[in-house]
Amino acid sequence: MMKRRVVVTGLGAITPIGNNVEEFWNAVQAGTVGIGEITKFDTSEYKVHIAAEVKNFVAKEHMDFKAAKRMEPFSQYAVVAAQEAFDDAGLDMEKEDPYRVGVIIGSGIGGLGAMEREHTKILEKGPARVNPLLIPMMISNMAAGNVAIHLGCKGKCTNVVTACATGTHSIGDAFRAIAYNDADVMLAGGTESSITPIGISGFTNLTALNTNPEIAKASIPFDKDRNGFVIGEGAGVVVLEELEHAKARGAEIYAELVGYGATCDAFHITSPAEDGSGAAKSMELAMEEAGVKPEQVEYINAHGTSTHHNDLFETRAIKTAFGDAAYKVKVNSTKSMIGHLLGAAGGVEFVTCVKTIQDGYVHQTVGTTEPGEECDLDYVLGAGVHMDVNYALTNSLGFGGHNATLLVKKYEA
Repeated sequence: MMKRRVVVTGLGAITPIGNNVEEFWNAVQAGTVGIGEITKFDTSEYKVHIAAEVKNFVAKEHMDFKAAKRMEPFSQYAVVAAQEAFDDAGLDMEKEDPYRVGVIIGSGIGGLGAMEREHTKILEKGPARVNPLLIPMMISNMAAGNVAIHLGCKGKCTNVVTACATGTHSIGDAFRAIAYNDADVMLAGGTESSITPIGISGFTNLTALNTNPEIAKASIPFDKDRNGFVIGEGAGVVVLEELEHAKARGAEIYAELVGYGATCDAFHITSPAEDGSGAAKSMELAMEEAGVKPEQVEYINAHGTSTHHNDLFETRAIKTAFGDAAYKVKVNSTKSMIGHLLGAAGGVEFVTCVKTIQDGYVHQTVGTTEPGEECDLDYVLGAGVHMDVNYALTNSLGFGGHNATLLVKKYEA
């Protein structure tokens, strides 16, 4: 089967620094940090008190009130981001075959808050008081399901759950669906909302979260003083479309998705492989599919979590995959501003790559001042860089050893 070209025609985002793509990208360019004190619950007895929360989001302002009440925040964020991407793409379902329009939007955790609330009800009031909608509010596939219902997409509708690689794998799988004729249009990305007592406690006791209460030094990827990630929340959803389908309806084409790599470290449940070999292979596969050499890639949006192991091992991976070209490519981490959005990270960071290509601007890794041992690449410190970007690569690495890479290219007819 002949592989079809896949382009990006719509972008949507809900983030800790903006509730749409324009707000988000303006904040990125300004170096805005969306980290602050947790407001969702009382953290006085917790070791960690900060997170990157979505702000000023009111679901009923974006959707039917009754529908919003039947969704947890992770689904609400997905629906709103998907609607933005759908509108941005100028799609009209009355002009589409709904069975050729699909959805792959994943969540690493799903409705953790709903589980906590309803478990408390069992303990305090008994099992009969549990919300009958708990299950459809809780399960992670309901982000994709709710988006499909909201927009009328009747094609392939699945969700990927690969922890922090979820959003990137979702976009990669949607890319494959279009490339090999399962669909003409796909809404794809990731969503998450797990800033809850269990979420914070679990990651804290795993020693994964940053414990420095100073906001400016909380998420500092690749820095010598990094000591854990800052949990964030939000959603990133894009419209992917088969090239000829997009051209036939006169869509504006933002970029072309040309490569996807996916591997597993098969090494450890939380730590990446120490030599970075799995992530390196993922990058190599994406470049191989695109027919691109390392020296042609100008920019890498790194997973860059601000944990000791991730940043060190990802740096090693880039050196393995890129060789001498590793020292010439710009590398940054959007997580320096928005924290780690877990399953949503890859979706938002893919949006960042597309905007980087569109505007010719590579943002700084905010807050990072002195890279740590072996972290000796160009992490775009101090200020962003205005430059032409033809190829951008983005990595996501998830617990369980999941590695995912996407390679996006400036569109050429």
